[in-house]
This record gives sequence, C-alpha cells and structure tokens, in this order.
Amino acid sequence: MRRHYIPVTASVPGVNDSRKALIRKVIRTALAAEGVDFPCEVDVLVTNDAEIHRLNRETRQVDRSTDVLSFPSFALSPGELPEAEDADPGTGLVPLGDMVISMEHVAAQAREYGHSTRRELAYLVVHSVLHLLGYDHVDEGPMKAQMREREEIILAGLGIGR
Repeated sequence: MRRHYIPVTASVPGVNDSRKALIRKVIRTALAAEGVDFPCEVDVLVTNDAEIHRLNRETRQVDRSTDVLSFPSFALSPGELPEAEDADPGTGLVPLGDMVISMEHVAAQAREYGHSTRRELAYLVVHSVLHLLGYDHVDEGPMKAQMREREEIILAGLGIGR
C-alpha cells in the first residue's frame, strides 16, 4: 500500500527533522486509529503566533492567535471517511486537508499544563487530524467528550501520556 504523503513546512526556527518525523508519525498513527487505510495527503505548516493570527483572521474572521488551525477538505462526521474515489487522479492520494500549528503556543501550553513540548505538539497534531476527519468540539457536550476520548486513546497508543 502506498504511504501517506505528509509534507511538513516550517516558517520558524527550531523545527528540526526529529520534530517533523514526530508530526508525521503522529498523523499516521491517528489516521490508522481512525480506520484510514488508504493513501492520503495532509499538509502541515509549523509557524508562529503572528502568522497563525493572520490566518485565523483571514479564514475564520477570528482576530487572535491560536494553537492549531485545521482546514478539512471534506465535510465529514466523526467515524465517516472519504471514499477512495475522492483521491486526486494525478497522485492517487486523498487530500484530507491542511493543519497549521503555532510553535509559540506549543511551548506556552506545555509550560501551562506541565508537560513536554513533545507531548503538546503530539496532542495538537492528533487534535487537528480528528478535525480533518469530522470531529468537532463546538460545545461542552458529547461531541467534545468523544473527541477527547479519541485523542487520549491515540496518544496512549503512541506512548505519549500526560
């Protein structure tokens, strides 16, 4: 089976090959945990607060920085997957969408929650993959609880606990 294509672009210093490899591993693990067994593409940009603030304002009309933005290619419900027919005919890959992560937020939240930047980065990547696959947390209800449960299961499978 063809592997997923996960380009990771960094517009900030400090995103070395091992961080990029972690991002790719977490994405692959999250996709497998959600039953995605066909080759996909997920594009990742690792940036700073200023850039994510600009993107948040331009795409969501929210005038502040944030930790992660997810731009799904499909309107899915949790547990629903795109079809193999959704693959790009040129690449054979299903384009799941884009994620943008602020390393400044990663560092700040790791300090705030008292865990490593590795754990925080992995958490935000899992969180974003779940958004690309239709999960949401618009309220404090069952959808948020379902998303949190999936996040913890996937992180535990990676050996990344709190």
